[in-house]
Amino acid sequence: MRYAQSEKMEIIRLVEDSPVSIKQTLAELNINRSTFYTWYKRYQEGGYEALANRYRPPKQFWNAVPPWEKKRVVETALDHPEKSPRELAWYITDTRGYYISESTVYRILKAHDLVTSPVYMVISARDKFSEPTRDVNELWQTDFTWLKVVHWGWHYLCTILDDYSRYILSWRLCKGMGAEEVTQILEDAIDFTGIRHARVLDRPRLLSDNGACYVSKALSMYLDQEGIGHTRGKPYHPMTQGKIERYHRSLKNILLLEHYCRNVRSSWTLRGMVYGTKRRCPEWNKQSKMHLHSGEN
Repeated sequence: MRYAQSEKMEIIRLVEDSPVSIKQTLAELNINRSTFYTWYKRYQEGGYEALANRYRPPKQFWNAVPPWEKKRVVETALDHPEKSPRELAWYITDTRGYYISESTVYRILKAHDLVTSPVYMVISARDKFSEPTRDVNELWQTDFTWLKVVHWGWHYLCTILDDYSRYILSWRLCKGMGAEEVTQILEDAIDFTGIRHARVLDRPRLLSDNGACYVSKALSMYLDQEGIGHTRGKPYHPMTQGKIERYHRSLKNILLLEHYCRNVRSSWTLRGMVYGTKRRCPEWNKQSKMHLHSGEN
């Protein structure tokens, strides 16, 4: 703690007028004895003026930007007004042969009132797909939803749904939401459809949100290995995966009516609901989703 000149003088007066010893007085004031004796020696030699703080900040720092370099940064900013401070830092590094940080460029421009407001590009999600699916196995939608089993904890249902037929290709009740769980359920969908061994020109694409498991490097490497493309929806726009979101909502509306106390019971209930997709569906001319996906009449 740095004391002011007047505070040092007051401490010296308190110690001189104290009826107890210097050691005890300084202990009550929580001041080191060597510090006090340094102050007292300076006071005896130079009086009150000698108690002033002697710290002087350095006039120049070793990594300070020279004035002529700041002038060059300002001139470069005026020559390229369309560039942001980050782009200017890159431009100077590429053309001048030395490095200058983005934060340094920003501080220099801000001091000269040259920082303009950024140009934001507002990208809005579309109301519908520009190229809707025309056949099965063109686009697979996938998502996680949570389910609570009493005395067992939280479980997460991962589902893969065919966008065209709305048929549930695979699903699993998982204990986590990692890339490993997504890879396992993709393996189930690939084995079910047989696309790994089929000679097709266009592989299915995977549509998901921006969850941690879907943006992971492990999942990206697996999809590249299988030749499956990956499309992610706009953040905070679940309508992009509207079909699987609606399916999970309908499923949870039924499951949350009961409190399952065992994981086995909830799994069997989910199995029965997934198999219920084989029932006839009025949206598809009374043709079942299973027959529509398999190409049967």
